[in-house]
Amino acid sequence: MNFLAPFQYSFMQEALLVGALVGATCAVLSCFLVLKGWALMGDAISHAVLPGVVGAYMLGLPLAVGAFATGLFCAAATGWIKSNTRIKEDTVMGIVFTGLFAFGLVLFTKVETEAHLNHILFGNILGIERADMIQTIVASVLTLAIILFLRKDLLLFCFDAAHARAIGLNTTMLHYLLLALLAATIVASLQAVGIILVVAMLVTPGCTARLLTDRFDHMLMIAAGSSVFASCLGVYVSFFINGATGACIVLVQSTIFVLALLFGPRHGLIARATLKTGADSSPRSTVV
Repeated sequence: MNFLAPFQYSFMQEALLVGALVGATCAVLSCFLVLKGWALMGDAISHAVLPGVVGAYMLGLPLAVGAFATGLFCAAATGWIKSNTRIKEDTVMGIVFTGLFAFGLVLFTKVETEAHLNHILFGNILGIERADMIQTIVASVLTLAIILFLRKDLLLFCFDAAHARAIGLNTTMLHYLLLALLAATIVASLQAVGIILVVAMLVTPGCTARLLTDRFDHMLMIAAGSSVFASCLGVYVSFFINGATGACIVLVQSTIFVLALLFGPRHGLIARATLKTGADSSPRSTVV
């Protein structure tokens, strides 16, 4: 078996490039979502973009325009319903994203589509077109640049919104900026892993890094490094097993998470069990 064979094909080189860039973007944003507790928001917006994608196709518009607009609508609708009802945010998100996803599926089955619309659901990084690749690269680079430029403000907002408001930060602007970045990242990731699997790329890297470090700067680096590695390895493995590339990427990320969960130096299950055993076996003083 020629292990260097994948690197001889241009479509594999492009897939590795796009996978690494999308992986890094999702991982960096993942850290803020995990800190903010917005994992379900990523799930909601990723599913809610489907009607926008199909609608953009019907109107002859770029698919990214429809996806981004619907993603922002999902986020805004969630915030409005939460502010004007007694329903909790996680429940509102469940209602909004399932409703929009169901509407998108109805449109999807009623519209005569070409094969590439199926790739919105499941991803098609190995067959990504040049225009879609440029769109993904531009969206990823812009999102990364904004996140890194405003990382301190976003960190404070995610960690303690009340304190951020007290020192004069515009928390409303940061709230909607984070939602817009989330929508842009999902749009950039659609061609790589599709709607169904993109939520895993937005949650798993941050959770993995959270198990390995207590410092946010280190968390960003670990999340990005593990996600880029998982993306490249997933693309590479899918070439040999002829498997779904997006699914292979997510499986590698999940494997890395399980390893961190078991063998994390401080927060891993084995380390915690060892510390607990040592504490239980240590001699105890007796007061007479």
